[in-house]
Amino acid sequence: MGRGVCVAAMMGAGLLPASPMLAASLSWSDTPAERARLMMSVQELEITLLTHPSATLALEDWCATHHMAARPVVVAQKVALPQPDPVPARVRADLGVSAAQPVRHRQVRLVCGPYVLSVADNWYVPALLTPQMNATLEGTDTSFGHVVAPLHFTRERLEFTRLWSPWPGPVVGQGGTMIVAPAEIVRQRAVLRDGQGRPFSEVVETYTDQTLAFTPQGQR
Repeated sequence: MGRGVCVAAMMGAGLLPASPMLAASLSWSDTPAERARLMMSVQELEITLLTHPSATLALEDWCATHHMAARPVVVAQKVALPQPDPVPARVRADLGVSAAQPVRHRQVRLVCGPYVLSVADNWYVPALLTPQMNATLEGTDTSFGHVVAPLHFTRERLEFTRLWSPWPGPVVGQGGTMIVAPAEIVRQRAVLRDGQGRPFSEVVETYTDQTLAFTPQGQR
């Protein structure tokens, strides 16, 4: 069974309306060995995410380790968002900003080679970034982690959730004797703090089944 591509809906941890993300249907033979191997891959992904301060760097490390692209560089593809785009009250509370203080929202697909590995929603306080950083975020597809790297930021994780487990559990979808992964497998929410400890960004990152495309069955 090959890899199909369709348009699915993603809701960032209940913080915003559903928005489109690219989803791939990957499948593997439903055997104990395959489920165990997939479980190890999901656990490895979680460890990679938990041990990197930047999602961009984590995914580039993941791509390089699993040879998913000739040049393992993560590119951010901006998604057009509907206007107006109100900032959720929880985000303002997490960032410690008033209702009147500007907060911008940016949604991107993080892509390495042919794979959409993650969809990230990012709310950030432009007053805490440099003019050049703001211009780059507004005018280019450069990933947020690369843009704000000079801030020497740290990440405070607020949530980390495994959305799918290949072992144990029922087969997802209508694959018969196949394991069919859903589009979303891991999600995390975090606040980024600059070198002075000020929260300047909140991110909700949803990692897709395409992170597992390096596995032999997923590549078929």
